[in-house]
Amino acid sequence: MKTRALSIDALRGFAIIAMILSGQMVLTYLPAWMAHAQVPPNSSFNPNIYGITWVDLVFPFFLFSMGAAFPFSLGSKLENGASKCSLSLNAFSRGLQLVFFAIFFMHMRPFVISSPVDLKACVISLVSFALMFGMFMSDSFAKYFKKQETSSFIIKIVAFALGFALMFLTNYQGKDNHNFDIYYSDIILVVLANMAFLASVIYIFTFKKPENRLLVLPFIMATFLASTNEGWVKQLYDFTPFAWANKFYYLKYFFIVIPGTLAGEYIKEWTISPQSNEEQNDNKAIATGLVSLAIIVSNVYFLFTRQLEINLAVTLVLLILNYFLLKSDTSGFGVFWKKLFSAGAYCLMFGLFLEAYEGGIRKDSSTYSYYFVTSGLAFLAVLFFSMICDYFKYIRATKFLVLTGQNPMIAYVATSMVVMPVLTILTITNYFDAFNENAFMGFLRGLILTILAILITIFFSRKKWFWRT
Repeated sequence: MKTRALSIDALRGFAIIAMILSGQMVLTYLPAWMAHAQVPPNSSFNPNIYGITWVDLVFPFFLFSMGAAFPFSLGSKLENGASKCSLSLNAFSRGLQLVFFAIFFMHMRPFVISSPVDLKACVISLVSFALMFGMFMSDSFAKYFKKQETSSFIIKIVAFALGFALMFLTNYQGKDNHNFDIYYSDIILVVLANMAFLASVIYIFTFKKPENRLLVLPFIMATFLASTNEGWVKQLYDFTPFAWANKFYYLKYFFIVIPGTLAGEYIKEWTISPQSNEEQNDNKAIATGLVSLAIIVSNVYFLFTRQLEINLAVTLVLLILNYFLLKSDTSGFGVFWKKLFSAGAYCLMFGLFLEAYEGGIRKDSSTYSYYFVTSGLAFLAVLFFSMICDYFKYIRATKFLVLTGQNPMIAYVATSMVVMPVLTILTITNYFDAFNENAFMGFLRGLILTILAILITIFFSRKKWFWRT
């Protein structure tokens, strides 16, 4: 077997780092393309703005990488004879833990506990961060006890119990001015929880039958299209007995996660294929990766500026160029990249054909064009990272992406629950007004906080302290 394919870890790391950066910048003086397209700086949400920015690629790329991990996590267990029912129950448990994670994280941020943030809020937030190690890496601590399985269960239960108690007993005096509320949660994490459960179940029961997995998508689309009219489909769409944890609306992201599972299968197939002794063509690999990157950048730019005809022409030229670059390549990488390219090109072109539907591509409220365009671009992003990480093996240059991508849960909360509380305790945040002066300072704020969050994540990744549900 080849060494571990790092392209998915790198893509996930890029997504989580970009997510942190986009959320920590001061947008006041920054251009519109530095924010979500429908929420430009100094403006409220406007669904009549169409197009995407680089920020709008962050969440779909993360979802795509989640789907790409299924063949390695779930597929390997199924190959070893694991029960589909037991794996489905594990997926349900994982989804439930992620929902708790979404609620706990939302409540335990310092500015939610008190406003202005005081020492008590910072301490509570740091304690909450420490508790999460018991919740999500209890197995690592259990190895120090004789009965590891029992000890792991006890550690997890105690940590979750303390977490519940902390949420209930905290006297919230923060910006939202509320007590504990089960509906007060991080929507991104709730969506991920739904995908972790429902998309996992779909993968489990369509294992080695990707065509059946893809056949689920038309039914999801049909439900969305028919939900505007009265009837049983609308009742199904509106059925939300546990609205704090699940809504049918979240299933729209199947259109990104399920294509991601195909990329994961292509990667896994490549990792287990025999090593090729054929001479590699470095120039062709570089050209293929750079053309893939150019397709991503050009689509974001032209869709944002609404130059749709130019975007179609440029995309077709670049896709044809990549097609001919890969056409005659029969090496292991060539075959692997052709699969990624073919799937990505199909999704991208299908998404561009859908661009005019629903007014134009848009993240909020998301359109079908958005799902397929971002899925197509995610395939090409995997190809690009595969060229860098797996082909040329630029390990040192991409280590920060890989280590961050291997520990996304810590990375996601590090800024709010560690960096900001520590900076507040040290009174450094008293000088943060300087970041509100101009565009450069606004970007610098996001860059500094992102780097600190990455360093924290890398520290725990190097110690092999990974949070898992």
